[in-house]
Amino acid sequence: MIYLASPYSHPDQTVCELRFHANVRIAAELIRQGHVVFSPIVHGHPLTKQQLSIEWSFWRRIDLTFLEACSELVVLTLPGWEQSVGVTEEIAVAEASGKPVQYLAPPDPWYARTPTLAYVAKETRP
Repeated sequence: MIYLASPYSHPDQTVCELRFHANVRIAAELIRQGHVVFSPIVHGHPLTKQQLSIEWSFWRRIDLTFLEACSELVVLTLPGWEQSVGVTEEIAVAEASGKPVQYLAPPDPWYARTPTLAYVAKETRP
């Protein structure tokens, strides 16, 4: 099972919304390709509308539990991914447990059109 990581929280709620929609599109494309995918952003974003925090410190325990159950980590390299505290920790946890870490570049523009992706495994940073 793929754990799809990406940055999410941002002071501008519009950025959070765009990141959510990008994750939905990428998760759907990976599922269409036959992969089993868990996206903490797709799962958690609707829950934040119920007054749950958007901060990594709140979601850390939940997300890392799902990451433990997954066999690999795919990082959707949306703008801000390298500065994301959550993504940084998810990568470190996956690497420490021997899970492969892949990097997937979003389509450009990443929020405006359906991606045409071929999931290609690579183990080096972009």
